[in-house]
Amino acid sequence: MNNKIDSQLFSAHEHALDNETCPQCHHGVLRLKNGKHGPFLGCSDYPGCSYIKPLHQNDGHIVKELGLPCPECQSELVLRQGRYGMFIGCSDYPNCHFIQSPNQLNSQEATTQDAVECPECNKGQLKERKSRFGKTFYACDQYPKCKYAVNQQPHKGPCQYCGFGVLLEKKKATGTVLECASRQCNQVQESP
Repeated sequence: MNNKIDSQLFSAHEHALDNETCPQCHHGVLRLKNGKHGPFLGCSDYPGCSYIKPLHQNDGHIVKELGLPCPECQSELVLRQGRYGMFIGCSDYPNCHFIQSPNQLNSQEATTQDAVECPECNKGQLKERKSRFGKTFYACDQYPKCKYAVNQQPHKGPCQYCGFGVLLEKKKATGTVLECASRQCNQVQESP
């Protein structure tokens, strides 16, 4: 068995970084490093020089212009690549902070009749969101002004025990039940 590694397996562009000088300190060499947000190039003189250059663009750069008006300011909507994946945002950012999931572009928005009003601020509505780990949660669309969020799907309706305006759908061994969203109550609702 031959234990030699064939040097032709490596492409020339991977070795092109071996002697690239740091643009910040001009005497260190850029090295491939790995961090919590993925691979990056860093100066070999770290911590004396703190220069880094990401290999992946996750900065919210524009991928595609959509040709649709922003519902808040009427500027054009664009598809952007961000830290947690693709999203639709206003081209007039930072003047307009409108964003939405690409899945919402083609799907119909929930009607105001089906929408659950935020019980904390009474201005926003609870919308489905995804965490950076892919878990679903429901948060007020007035964020960051209102930080109300729940992990289970919310339903409109007053609690039979305390009158709180939001109920949560919980899956239990006996089946799906509705439970009061108030942390002081948490009572399982009786079937009508």
